[in-house]
Amino acid sequence: MSDMKLETERFGEVSYTQEEILFFPRGIPAFETKHSWILIGSDDNAIKWLQSVDDSSLALPVTSPDAVQPDYNARIPEDELRLVGSVNTSDIALLIVVSIPESAPWNMTANLRAPILINLKTHKAVQVIALNEEYPIRHAVFPEDVREKMKASAQNGGGK
Repeated sequence: MSDMKLETERFGEVSYTQEEILFFPRGIPAFETKHSWILIGSDDNAIKWLQSVDDSSLALPVTSPDAVQPDYNARIPEDELRLVGSVNTSDIALLIVVSIPESAPWNMTANLRAPILINLKTHKAVQVIALNEEYPIRHAVFPEDVREKMKASAQNGGGK
């Protein structure tokens, strides 16, 4: 399949193939009219970007839930699994949206309550509400001591 190109606000020109498009039948909450997305990012960085193909200015930072909470075990409603075309969890990948405050990246949070399910075979995806009520919408990514060190380093001009 030939490469398609998208001129994005954040990444400049991005090449992708039809097979790389993730289709969200319902869109993503707050972006319900945006159905086609691609995943952008280097393999050596835990943070990837879910880039809208429908809106070149829209990209959401995402990561694997294991990067934030190693024992993450979201309970997903079966009807949501069927929506992406599989109840077989080996066909499913999970991502979580992270929020990175521009002026205070040390206060990064992750939405553990609403993971994104991706069917690796069909490339259908959906953001769902996990049945686990203990998972917060704004889970601190960094422990308090790490946040304090990052904040102090930034206030000292980035030096150590």
